[in-house]
Amino acid sequence: MKNQPQKCTATKRALGTLLLAALLVTGNAAWAAQVAGVVARLSGPLMAKKADGSVKVLGLKSEVESGDTLVSEKNTYAQIKFIDNSEITLRPGTTFKVENFSFDEGKPESDSASYSLVKGGLRSITGLMGKRNKEKFSLKTPTATIGIRGTTFVAQYVPVPVQGAPAPALPPGLHLNVTDGAIVVTNNGGALGFQAGQFGYVPNLNQPPVIVPSNPGIQFAPPPSFDAGSVGGPAAANGPGQGQGPDCIVR
Repeated sequence: MKNQPQKCTATKRALGTLLLAALLVTGNAAWAAQVAGVVARLSGPLMAKKADGSVKVLGLKSEVESGDTLVSEKNTYAQIKFIDNSEITLRPGTTFKVENFSFDEGKPESDSASYSLVKGGLRSITGLMGKRNKEKFSLKTPTATIGIRGTTFVAQYVPVPVQGAPAPALPPGLHLNVTDGAIVVTNNGGALGFQAGQFGYVPNLNQPPVIVPSNPGIQFAPPPSFDAGSVGGPAAANGPGQGQGPDCIVR
């Protein structure tokens, strides 16, 4: 009978340890980021900075999660197929963050697609979320925020060059090209809509967006395989991993 209190104490400690482990597992599951999409096509190295600070090399069919910051190398085009069937294709030398992505086909009220283009350029093709909840899509850039109206568009942000660096091919600021649908571009200087076939420019955060008469030299030329089977114009509809394979697979 003398050993019984010791046995009870040991049992309580074991149960406490199990409970703590269960809580940790539950907590990790609750905080797990939603899978936003997959890498559908790739022509070179692509890195992902995860929300927890870790860095991962992505390859074909790698998952992209809400909170990831994607960095494409100087020769890399990377096409991300999101779970709502939208697509974003990154051009070389781009830093792009999936700020918050949430999609459930049966719960339109929970839709969210918030992105940031830190530098470089991309092409965006609207998916189901952009068609049923256009106001839930936003692409932030250093000079303006882009909203959509059922759209395919190209955005390229050129930073101010550091002193002594060669002048960029395009003037610093945000350059835009709408190929389908329409977008609305907003910053401290005002808001302006752009229709299919129009080009735009936003020099900085405080000057309003303007329409430019012709292509100022926006370059967006992914490998031909990226445009195979796409919806809404170049690029989409086959689903993740289908269609032609990437020019380079990084494992």
